[in-house]
This record gives sequence, C-alpha cells and structure tokens, in this order.
Amino acid sequence: MRAAVFTDYGEPLDVREVEDPEPEPDGAVVAVEACGVCRSDWHAWQGDWDWRGLDPVPGHILGHEPAGHVVAVGSEVDHVSEGDHVAIPFSLGDGTCPLCRKGHANICENRQALGLQPAAPGAFAEQVPVPHADHNLVHLPDGVSSVDMAGLGCRFMTAFHGLAHRADAGAGDWLAVHGCGGVGLSAVHIGDALGLNVVGVDLDDEKLALAEELGADETLNAAAVDDVPAAVQDLIGRGADVSMDALGIAETCQNAVNSLGPMGSHVQIGLTTSEEGGQIPLPTDEMVTSEVDFHGALGMPPADYDEIFRMVATGKLDPAAVVSETIGLEDVSDTLDAMTNFDTVGIPVVDSF
Repeated sequence: MRAAVFTDYGEPLDVREVEDPEPEPDGAVVAVEACGVCRSDWHAWQGDWDWRGLDPVPGHILGHEPAGHVVAVGSEVDHVSEGDHVAIPFSLGDGTCPLCRKGHANICENRQALGLQPAAPGAFAEQVPVPHADHNLVHLPDGVSSVDMAGLGCRFMTAFHGLAHRADAGAGDWLAVHGCGGVGLSAVHIGDALGLNVVGVDLDDEKLALAEELGADETLNAAAVDDVPAAVQDLIGRGADVSMDALGIAETCQNAVNSLGPMGSHVQIGLTTSEEGGQIPLPTDEMVTSEVDFHGALGMPPADYDEIFRMVATGKLDPAAVVSETIGLEDVSDTLDAMTNFDTVGIPVVDSF
C-alpha cells in the first residue's frame, strides 16, 4: 500500500510503498477513504511531544482522523464486519480497563494514540490497522461521506466532548473560543448548536469570518487589542461562562481563563509545544476566589458518538462545514509545513491516496 512515512522532525514525509497491515485477532484493517490533517500531527512531526512518549521514529506513519470501510477483521471480532463504514477515534482503548468499563474509554489506562506513537501506525496510508476493533470502531450512519466525517476522529468530537460533557454549559451561556483552527471552529459550530452564545478569538480575519459563518455571535481579532480578556468581557458585557483554549500556548490558555467570570468553566483542548513542555502558569488565586473550574478534554468515548449523529440527522450539526479542502497524500507535507505559521483554515482532509 502507499503511505506517507515519517523520516525526521520537520522533514517532508516520504510517500512510498509499504507492507499492507494484517489484523490482530481482536483487530481490524480499515481502507482509508479520508483522513484529516490535524495540528496534533504537526506537533508530532515537529518533535514536540517526546516528553509525553509520543515520539515518532523513522518509518512511522502519522495520521489520526480517518474514516473508511473495513477490509479485514480478526478471528475474535464479533461486532465489526468487512464492508462496514466506520470512523476511528484517535484515542484507542482496550475496552476492559476500569476507566473503559465506567464509560471513559477515551482515557483508557492502556490507550494508544493512533498515528502518534510507534505502537499505533496511523492513517496517512491506504489502510490502517485498528486494535480492539469491537470497542474502537464507530459505525457511521447511512448516507454520510468519509470526507465529511473525517474530523470526527479527533477535532470535532473532542470539541463536542469538551462542551457537552466536560464544561458546565447551559443554553444562553457565553462561550469564548480562543484559537479558531480546526478544533476551535468545530467548537464554535458545536457551541452554537448546543444553544450557547459564542465569541471566536483569533489573529486571522479569514478564520474569524469562517467562525461567524459557523455560528459565532461575536468575533475578536486578538492582534487589534491590548487586553484580550478585557475585550472579550466588553463584547459580552460580563465574564464568559465557558472558555476554551483550542491552541495550547501560554498566551491563549491564560487569556481564555482570564476571560471567565465568577463560577466560569474553562475547557483545555490545545496541547502544548516543546516551548511550554506541558507547563503553563495560571492565575490560581483568581481561580480560587472566583471558583473557576478547569477541565481537560481528550477525544470522546466511542459509545457517545451517537449524540453527534443524532444532531447531524436533524441538521443541527454539520461536521462537513469545518472541512476546508481535500488534498492528496503527496500534499500532506506541505500542509503540515503550512501549519507552522498557522496558514491552514478549517480541517484539510486527505481523500486521494
């Protein structure tokens, strides 16, 4: 099969023929029809996450937002069959650990990060192996395309989980999304669908314009103001009820937390670069005295995907609206390179392998 293979940090991926994967007894192999190119791929490509154990080695295949059809299943698989149309969550659980059994499979004690660590080869390839297929594969509704559903592997469903399951958000509350990349724009659209009032914050007017199309009630170009949290509160008329850092740098995280009002809830989705190394100072005294909550959000349990599908069926959610372009496997390196200067908009999706 053809795959875009990691060679070294920041170097172009090598598109070449590699061996087809074989399913493990409890696993499956999926023919990839679409795979989003995510900023998490960029982080791994840059070597940002070696301190988290997510350190690709030469020969590794990145890519963790795939959708496609099952082409092979292992002998122990019961609920997945060849021909099934599926999406694959990037946070692969085993389905048996205490967290999985309690419904928190996205943070499985034995989770593997699809495409982001050597033990879990990714989906910038014609085929991708999936362990624990009965647990991890998500059957897609009839009539949807793999391209439209590609973002469900990471950005769209992580934003949904962060707002619907982690934040204490209610209809009419104000949400401030800091960083309008793929996950931030997904959060804008989802927040609007959940009945929240949304402020989108970014440095790029094109991204802010798309945020408005996706449901933002207000937008703010952070480059145009001296005090971003104060400017957000001026737009709202008070502190935000919910904030989200969708980027993962100190400035956006701190701005997001500081834009909250008393009893507000912050959702952290953006992961840091090697510059922060996972450590960002926060205004803890203010968080204590204002009783601000801080929540992390990593992916979403596969069992919860039906919540998204029900909203897609009624037209309240449209994951395809965040897909900005389709590209070929040979274009992945250029797309990753463009992310260095935040030059991508929305979710680019590979659909030609």
